[in-house]
Amino acid sequence: MNITGGKYNRLKIIAPDENVTRPTLSKVRMGVFNTLASIMEFEGKSFLDMYAGSGIMGLEAFSRGFLKITAIENNKKVLNVIKSNLKNFDTDGAVELIYGDSLKVCKKLNKKFDVIYIDPPYYSGIYEKSLEAVLNLTAGVVIVEHVTDVVFPPNFAVIKQKKYGDKFVTFLRVRR
Repeated sequence: MNITGGKYNRLKIIAPDENVTRPTLSKVRMGVFNTLASIMEFEGKSFLDMYAGSGIMGLEAFSRGFLKITAIENNKKVLNVIKSNLKNFDTDGAVELIYGDSLKVCKKLNKKFDVIYIDPPYYSGIYEKSLEAVLNLTAGVVIVEHVTDVVFPPNFAVIKQKKYGDKFVTFLRVRR
C-alpha cells in the first residue's frame, strides 16, 4: 500500500492484517482527496480519522498538507502498526493517535475538525451513532465510506456522493 499524493507520494505503508482491517483502496483515496480539493484548501486544516484501521486516510491527509491529524483506533496491534508507519513521516507532533472506542472518544474530544472521515467496519450498524458522535466536532466536511444504504440524520446535508464498485463515499455538511 502506498501514499497516493502530496509530500510523501508513493511512500510504502505497511498494512495491518487484512482479517482485522480493510484499508481504503488507492482509487477511493485519490477520489476522496480530489473531491475534497474541489471543496477546500488543505493547508492549515485538521482531519479526524474516526476508525483509523490501517491509518492510511490520516497519513494521506498529512501527506497532502493537513496540519493536524487525529486518528482513533480500538485495536492495540493495529495502532502499533500505525505508529510504526509514522516513523517514516516527519510529523513534528502533527499526528495524534488515540487508542479507544471511537464513539466514546469522540464524546470526550473538545475540538473542531475541518474534515472527519467515518469508515467503521462494514455492516456494523454504527453509522448513525458515529454521525451523532461527531455532530459537534465538525467545522466542515464529514465523509462516510459505506457499502449499505445509510440513513443520514436530518441535521446532515449530502454535498456529494460517489460510487466505487460496491462502495459509496458520501460527503456531508452539518445543517446549522
